[in-house]
Amino acid sequence: MPTSNTPEKGRDERGKLLFTPGPLTTSRTVKDAMRVDLGSRDATFLEVVRSIRRRLLAIDGLSQEAGYEAVLVQGSGTFGLESVVGSVVPATGKLLVVVNGAYGARIAHMARVLKIATEEQTCAENETPDLADLERRLTADPSITHVFVVQCETTTGILNPTREIGEIVKRHGKVYCVDAMSSFGAIPAQMAASHVDFLVSSANKCIEGVPGFAFVLARREALLAIAGNARSLSLDLLAQWKGLEQNGQFRFTPPTHALLAFHQALVELEAEGGAAARGARYANNHRVLAEEMGRLGFTPYLPADRQSFIITSYYYPEDPQFDFEAFYSRLSDLDYVIYPGKLSKADCFRIGNIGQIFPDDIRGLAAAIAETLEAMGVAALAR
Repeated sequence: MPTSNTPEKGRDERGKLLFTPGPLTTSRTVKDAMRVDLGSRDATFLEVVRSIRRRLLAIDGLSQEAGYEAVLVQGSGTFGLESVVGSVVPATGKLLVVVNGAYGARIAHMARVLKIATEEQTCAENETPDLADLERRLTADPSITHVFVVQCETTTGILNPTREIGEIVKRHGKVYCVDAMSSFGAIPAQMAASHVDFLVSSANKCIEGVPGFAFVLARREALLAIAGNARSLSLDLLAQWKGLEQNGQFRFTPPTHALLAFHQALVELEAEGGAAARGARYANNHRVLAEEMGRLGFTPYLPADRQSFIITSYYYPEDPQFDFEAFYSRLSDLDYVIYPGKLSKADCFRIGNIGQIFPDDIRGLAAAIAETLEAMGVAALAR
């Protein structure tokens, strides 16, 4: 079983610091956990898997005894999403996707590739969904059986009202799915209170593991109801759960090293004080980032009341000397990695606050940005 060391603070041998929504900077002890080779049927490994499933539910105050399950799915977070979309919606069903960014749009595209009847409720990327419009749509179209929304849309960093949406979805008797990819482990999911049936996240986000698998938290009654729906062998969510329940094993080769790292990351999350404490650290990172970027003259894309502390989009400087690729490369050469923008109607880049990064790292990034802009000859820093 991996050891329970608390994460170290400050910079060590981590190399480049990742200010992205994942993969992200991990602790030395999480990396060290991957140095062990275990077989997929080894008793120690099977206990790690059981512990991970139990601990994932506990993050949101859930348990198997309370009627919830945690299902681990090989692959990136997108694989987890496709497992849910392709397994949960029946052939006669219809999916409504609430879209205010690229990741919601990806879910809708995914559903259409799977030949699922799909409708989108779309709003601008800097706005939260119109709840009255959602109510009208569900009232007007009884053929809608499922609703999917992204909790933190990392296109911009906007936080969507998943609990309020859940109350509407529950009132209409639909199945409710939430993409909590970049938020689970730092922003409360409140699955039970929000009437969420299926929630999807990934190992390499707020829990600070490494890439390799996604996980789905599900209300057991809703999970059992999807029998016969799966459109894929390897991404059959119910079959994956049944395999884990039967003998603790994955149906196909598991990402053993990523799972060992994730178990250590869960131990470190608990040592930090749980999701609330981690969210507080990320919120403090965001506060420092806002101060530093404001001092440099950058303008955030979102107003403060819609901005999460996970990731922030900033407008490009208007100076013609600014070139994002050069900006990105220069910062990377200084060991600071940011993220390109994904907005459809604005030129922005993104800076994440999650992972094993701390306020001094944010200040170091700001100093590197100032140095880079000066080297590029960029005079006008922002709008």
